[in-house]
Amino acid sequence: MILSLLAGLFLALCVFAALHDVNRLTIPNWLNLTLALLFVPAAAVSGVPLEIIGGHVIAAACALLIAFGLFAFNIFGGGDAKMIPAVMLWVGPSASITFLFTMAVAGGACAVIIILVRMTMPAEAVPGAIRAPFEEKAGVPYGVAIAAGAFAAGAQSPFLAEVLSRISNFG
Repeated sequence: MILSLLAGLFLALCVFAALHDVNRLTIPNWLNLTLALLFVPAAAVSGVPLEIIGGHVIAAACALLIAFGLFAFNIFGGGDAKMIPAVMLWVGPSASITFLFTMAVAGGACAVIIILVRMTMPAEAVPGAIRAPFEEKAGVPYGVAIAAGAFAAGAQSPFLAEVLSRISNFG
């Protein structure tokens, strides 16, 4: 029960991060810290063996190194570089390929949509809440792609699978 609440909160915060990124092209530090810190009580109540929890921590540490390398080369923004390891902490090594693949495809789709909209209409025609990415020379809100990756990979995570199963059975 507690794990389901923590996992549900994590997923809701991923959606919030995506929406915030679309609106402001930033993901706040407090949000990324919360995503990561929620893993601590989730791991404590999950009953998952320590070696698997350790694998999740190692996967997140690797993601942190890679994401900050990409940030250093100005490929990712700082919020994206912090959200990726926070999500990787939850999805772990067994779901990392699904996470990375989905994140890459969703990020590419976001970029294509943004380019097409910029080519066909002025940014002023886009509703204010989602206008930021469509302004000239604005970045891609990669938080959307990261959240998509979290939902796609979550079914393979011992921490998220039950909540995502309930969500998919709800509809």
